Amino acid sequence: MPYIALVTLVVRDYDEAIAFYTDALGFELVEDTDRGDGTRWVVVRPGGAPHGTGLLLARAAGEAQRASVGAQTGGRVGFFLHTEDFARDHARMTAAGVRFLEEPRHEAYGSVAVFEDLYGNRWDLLQPK
Repeated sequence: MPYIALVTLVVRDYDEAIAFYTDALGFELVEDTDRGDGTRWVVVRPGGAPHGTGLLLARAAGEAQRASVGAQTGGRVGFFLHTEDFARDHARMTAAGVRFLEEPRHEAYGSVAVFEDLYGNRWDLLQPK
């Protein structure tokens, strides 16, 4: 059965994006390959998710792509990071400097809080019920 392996996230700089996703969010760096033309193939994935969907961190090339950095979903929450321990991960991410836009909410579907990545893309940290 087909599955989504990677989703491209356009970033300003490879190294700052790697640092944010690995240090602040706890993702694993799966691959960082120099492509020989000044670009790199950089894949990060949530820690402990060896077969889950990863992010291909693609450095913006050209003005149109640079303009989309941080606004790839038009200001909506576009990414959903599931957790089995909301309180633990919220505390760890807050301590790492992740900017949450709201206090945690406990909804019928689970515990959730919206945060921004280093570019302003909006994410849900979500522990489903």
